[in-house]
Amino acid sequence: MEFGKVEDAQGLLHDHFILPPDTALTAKTLKENKNNKPLQAYVGCAKWGRKEWVGQIYPPKTKEANFLDEYVKHFDSIELNATFYNVYPPETIAKWAEKAQANPHFKFCPKFSQSISHIRRLKNAEEVTTQFYNGILAFGDKLGPLFLQLSDNFTPKSYPELKAYLEHLPTDVPVYVEVRHKEWFNTAGTDKDIFKLLHDLNIGSVITDATGRRDCVHMNLPTPHAFIRYVGNGLIPTDYTRVDEWVERIKKWADEGLQSLWFFMHQHNERYSPELADYTIEKLNATLGTNIRRPHFLNDEPPTLF
Repeated sequence: MEFGKVEDAQGLLHDHFILPPDTALTAKTLKENKNNKPLQAYVGCAKWGRKEWVGQIYPPKTKEANFLDEYVKHFDSIELNATFYNVYPPETIAKWAEKAQANPHFKFCPKFSQSISHIRRLKNAEEVTTQFYNGILAFGDKLGPLFLQLSDNFTPKSYPELKAYLEHLPTDVPVYVEVRHKEWFNTAGTDKDIFKLLHDLNIGSVITDATGRRDCVHMNLPTPHAFIRYVGNGLIPTDYTRVDEWVERIKKWADEGLQSLWFFMHQHNERYSPELADYTIEKLNATLGTNIRRPHFLNDEPPTLF
C-alpha cells in the first residue's frame, strides 16, 4: 500500500504520531448508542494472496489456490480489496465463502468496485452497483460490512453525486465510506459536511492512519462502529507505539458505547502485516477482554526488526 507513504524512514523513527482528540460528532454518536452489549472486534489484513507469507504463516509449498484456505486459519476477517478490481459473479464469491466455513467467525469486508467509485465516480452506476451487490451477497453469513473508497481527486464539489448515491444504497448491509481529498476534512459544519451526511444515513466512516496523511485520521464516528485502516512502516518502533495509542482510544470508545470494531492492517511491504496484526490483537485482547483470533507463526514467534 503506497497511500500516505513517507520516504524519510529515518525520520519516522523519531516522529511522534499522536491521535487527534475525538470530535463532537463521535461523542454524540457513542452517547446516543451506549448499551451493555460486548464489543464485537475483528482484526485482519487486506489480501490473502501473499507469497511472502509462505513459510511464515502458510505452510511451505502452499499453492496460491490454497492461500485463502490457510488465511482463514489465522484471522477472523479480511479487508477484501479483490472486489475493487473486478465485479465477481455469485459463483466465485460462493467458492470463497465455502473456503471460510472452517472458521465460524470469519467475515469478508468487500471494497466497492473501482468501476463505481473511480471510473463512473458514482454517476450512472446503478447497473454495476446491482451487479456488485448480487455478487457479494453470495458470501451469505460470511459477509461483513462493505466500504466505499473514493479517489484522491474526488472533492467536495462532487458532494451532490455522493449524497444521491448513498441515499439509494441498500440498508441491510453496513457500509463505510473513505474520503481522501484534503478538502473533505475542512467541511465540518458546512452544507458539505460529509460526516453529518453519513450520520444522517446511518453509514460509517473509514479512518485511515497513514504517517504521511494525518488529516485522514479524522476521528469522526458517524455510527457506533469503527472501521480503521492502519498503515505501518515495516515494523519500526513507531508502528508499535501508534498501535498502543489506538488500543487506548478503542478502549475509551468501547467504554462510551462503541459496538463493533473492524481493524485492518496494511504495510507498504505486506510481508510485515501478520506480525503487526498479531501485536494489535494481543493488545486488544489484553485491554478489552476480547478473544480475537491470533495468527500462528510457523517458527512460533513472529519476527521483528528491532
